Amino acid sequence: MQGFNKGFIYFICLVSAMGGLLFGYDWVVIGGAKPFYELYFGIADSVSDQGLAMTIALIGCMIGACTCGWLADRIGRKKLLIVSALVFLLSSIATGAFSSFSQFLVARFFGGIGIGIASGLSPMYIAEVAPTEIRGKLVSLNQMTIVIGILAAQIVNWQIADPIPADFGPAEIAASWNGQMAWRWMFWAVAVPSMAFLLLAFFIPESPRWQAMKGEADRAQATLARIGGDVYAAREMEAIATANVSAKEAAGLSTLFSKPFHKVLLLGIVIAVFQQWCGTNVIFNYAQEIFQSAGYSVGDVLFNIVITGVANVLFTLIAIFTVDKLGRRKLMLIGAGGLCLIYAILGCCYYMHITGFFMIILVVVAIACYAMTLGPCTWVLISELFPNGVRAIAVATCTFALWIGSSSLTYTFPLLNKSLGSYGTFWIYALVCGCGFLFFLRRLPETKGKSLEQLEKELINK
Repeated sequence: MQGFNKGFIYFICLVSAMGGLLFGYDWVVIGGAKPFYELYFGIADSVSDQGLAMTIALIGCMIGACTCGWLADRIGRKKLLIVSALVFLLSSIATGAFSSFSQFLVARFFGGIGIGIASGLSPMYIAEVAPTEIRGKLVSLNQMTIVIGILAAQIVNWQIADPIPADFGPAEIAASWNGQMAWRWMFWAVAVPSMAFLLLAFFIPESPRWQAMKGEADRAQATLARIGGDVYAAREMEAIATANVSAKEAAGLSTLFSKPFHKVLLLGIVIAVFQQWCGTNVIFNYAQEIFQSAGYSVGDVLFNIVITGVANVLFTLIAIFTVDKLGRRKLMLIGAGGLCLIYAILGCCYYMHITGFFMIILVVVAIACYAMTLGPCTWVLISELFPNGVRAIAVATCTFALWIGSSSLTYTFPLLNKSLGSYGTFWIYALVCGCGFLFFLRRLPETKGKSLEQLEKELINK
C-alpha cells in the first residue's frame, strides 16, 4: 500500500460498503418483527399471507438486481448508490408507518429493490476503485458490513422487543408494546444509517473504470491519481485502454451471453447460486424453527440468534485478512467441504434427537465456516471475474441468479423440513455442498493478485 492514499481508499470503500450494511439489516430485520406484525395484521393463521410477507422483498431484490447493471452503466455507479440509499430510507420509514397489510407489502417490495441494487452495486464499485494488491480485502469489507447489518438487526430486534411472559397468548402479545409498536421501530431503526449513507455517497468519486468506459479519460485519470498517484494512474489507464473494451458504450445481455463469455458467466452464476443453496442463510431466515427443533423455547431464540450474528461478524473479520493471502479458490473449497461435513453431522444429531448447547455449537461452527469463506469470497469473485465492458450487466445477472437461489432456498426450507424433517433437510444441504466442492475443485481458477484487465485476458475465450 506504499504510495497509495490509504485514507481516501478506505473512506470511499467503506461508504460504498454501507449499501451492504443496509442490505444485511433490511434482509434480516423481518425475522425478529415476524411474530409481532403477523398478529397485528391478523395473518398468524394464514400461511399464504405469511409467505407473501416474507418473500415480497425477495421479488423486489430480483427486480433491483435485474435493473442494477443497466442503471449502473447508464447513470454511473455513484448516482445509483445515492438512489439505493434513498430507496432504503423511504422504504424503512414507510414499512414501519403503514397500518394496512397491503401497504406494508408495497413498502417491503421497494425495500427489496434497494437490497437488490446494493447487493450487486457495492462490491462492483469497490472492485473498480481498489488497488489489485488489496482488492479482495476491500471487496470483503462489503461482506463485513452485510454481517454487521445482520448483527445490528438481531441486536435491535432483541433490545426493542419486551420480554414475553410465559402465560401470554396471541391476543395478549397483539395488544402489547411488541404487537403494536416494537415491530415498527425494528424497521424504523434502519433509517439512521440510510440517511448517513445517502449523505456520504455525495462525497465519493465516480468509478474511474466507468468514466474511462464513457470516454471521460481525464476524470478517470484524476480519480486514479487521487487513489495512488500519477504513476499508478498512468499504469492503470494504460491497462484499461489496452483491455478488450474498445466500445465506448457498455455491452448488453446479448454480448454477455455470446460465446466468449459462456464459461466465465456460468462460473459466476454457479458461485452466486451456491452461496445461497449451501443452506447457511436459512439459519437467519428460519432461526426460530431451527432452534426450536434443537429443544429451545421461543423466549431463548432471539438471544441465540444474536450469538449466531456475533460469530458471523468475527469470522468475516478473519476472512478480510485471509482472502488476499490464502486466495479465493482455497477459501471456497474450504467453505464447501467444511459445510458438507458440518451439515452431515448436524443432520445426524437431529436424527438422533440430540438437543441443547451442542446444537448451538454446530450451528455457530457452520456460520463461522460460511462467514470466512463462501460469504465474502462470492462477492469478491463475481465482482472481479468479468471484463470492464460487461462487468455491470454480468454482476447484475449473477446477483439476480443469487436472489433466485435465495428465494428458492427460503421457499423450499419449510417444505423440506416438514416432509423430510430437520435431519433430511440438512443432509440435502450437505449433498449440495459436496457437489459444490467438486465443481470448484475442477472449474474455479485463482484470481488473487491479478488486475481486472489481466483476469480478462486469462478468463475470456477470444
